[in-house]
Amino acid sequence: MTDTIHCVKCQSPYAYEDRGLFICPECAHEWSGAEAHEEEATEEAVVRDASGAVLTDGDTVMVVKDLKIKGSSNVVKVGTKVKNIRLVGGDHDIDCKIPGIGQMGLKSAFVKKVAD
Repeated sequence: MTDTIHCVKCQSPYAYEDRGLFICPECAHEWSGAEAHEEEATEEAVVRDASGAVLTDGDTVMVVKDLKIKGSSNVVKVGTKVKNIRLVGGDHDIDCKIPGIGQMGLKSAFVKKVAD
């Protein structure tokens, strides 16, 4: 959790807490702590690719950068299509099976969603 509180209405980073109530000085919106926690939970659940498209389980993606595989001399080349991805939490937020390489975790910043 970060120290900065963002307004749930205008996304201002200057919102502050006052006796259990959150207040935005820019748009004058006030909300309870329960609404703030709901907003944080929905923000964490969204995974976006390199171009900002929302990813979901089962999507097909394409690698946008050559990726070296740790502990191996293999490389995942630009343009490699990966089908049926699975979203997971953590640093590498995509689990997938890459043809010719096998099971692997990818960061969503290095893939682009492809129309099926």
